[in-house]
Amino acid sequence: MKSVKVGLLGLGTVGTGVVKIVEGHQEDLSNQVGSPISIVQILVKDRTKTRSISIDASKLTEDPWEVVRNPEIDVIVEVMGGIALTKEYILEALERGKHIVTANKDLMALHGPEILAKAREHGCDVLYEASVAGGIPIIRTLVEGFSSDRITKIMGIVNGTTNYILTKMSQEGAAYADVLKEAQELGYAEADPTSDVEGLDAARKMTILSTLGFRANVSLDDISVKGISNVTQEDIQYAKRLGYEVKLLGIAERQDDHISVSVQPTMIKQSHPIATVNGVFNAVYVHGEAVGETMFYGAGAGELPTATSIVADIVAVVKNMKLGVNGRQAQLSYNVVKLKTDEQISSKFFLLLHVDDRTGVLAQIAQVLSNCEVSIESVMQPSAPNQSSAEIIIITHQASKASMNKVLEAFEGLSSVRKIKSVYRVEG
Repeated sequence: MKSVKVGLLGLGTVGTGVVKIVEGHQEDLSNQVGSPISIVQILVKDRTKTRSISIDASKLTEDPWEVVRNPEIDVIVEVMGGIALTKEYILEALERGKHIVTANKDLMALHGPEILAKAREHGCDVLYEASVAGGIPIIRTLVEGFSSDRITKIMGIVNGTTNYILTKMSQEGAAYADVLKEAQELGYAEADPTSDVEGLDAARKMTILSTLGFRANVSLDDISVKGISNVTQEDIQYAKRLGYEVKLLGIAERQDDHISVSVQPTMIKQSHPIATVNGVFNAVYVHGEAVGETMFYGAGAGELPTATSIVADIVAVVKNMKLGVNGRQAQLSYNVVKLKTDEQISSKFFLLLHVDDRTGVLAQIAQVLSNCEVSIESVMQPSAPNQSSAEIIIITHQASKASMNKVLEAFEGLSSVRKIKSVYRVEG
């Protein structure tokens, strides 16, 4: 049985996990695909570095083009990260007939359509299960499991760092800044956490999920993004009192031919399964017209969970090689992206207002909401003795984003409203 030869671009945490699984599970892999799978060349930054696993030094190279242009290699696994140069390596590898497995969400979010088109042109596979939600097989599920259904909603926790921070704030009453520092010390957050906490990482993942789920080339610019840096302990505690948890959710919805995609801190009912997803775990909820509600949960990052998804993609590529069907599954989007207007985007909303503590203020607020055609589901005014200001908490019924924008604009001009403290979408 001829061995299938793999080249590995990158030997960091995930790359090391790939080597461990491929070398440690040879019998299982051979039985699945009918031939051995061997890693024959690995790109590293420093060949002399001491590593946690034993690797034949002759397999190591510091030149990425050696791997890309190696005629023996059938499949290239890219776990080095980066965008511009990495794209060059992958496009040339495809032109040379090599199949690609990647964990690079940034690359696929920005250049996925171009790369997949090149793959189809050259009869190659490009698989990227590990780019979203680590060890959860959500991409394969969207492509294959929902191939006969029409997806209407994808909602998920797709960033473990922010979920860890919000979980600690909720369960321990900790302040945002303190938990962020702890997350950095534990290695969950980068020294510069902007991509995570401002929602950019989640937005890239939602670009991929919504493109696959709706069969349309959704771009990063199509996504409304808001991070968690302004979420306060006060917001979280009020949410809990009302029966909600605060989560950073990616939400993609389709109605008729129009879609909306956003990433934002959201209050989700405690009875919803996503509300119970804590720590660094991820979860993706998918609603299909035929199947109804489904949810996928698991480790969103880490050496072995992510490496497991990568090796599963390698197995899929090799099976396609045996069948002679490589390049036929490249998901080229055929629907035109039609974004919902603010009038078409609707949800419930949570409002926290700081107002004058005097008679008639609540009536003024209710009148503003009524004038903007937004109805109230519930209202709460926590006691604030001996103060000139008060807090009013409102949860609305379903309302359009356009109507809510009018409400907020009216509140800004209302002298009795001192500050619009918080506004959150409400789900579940």
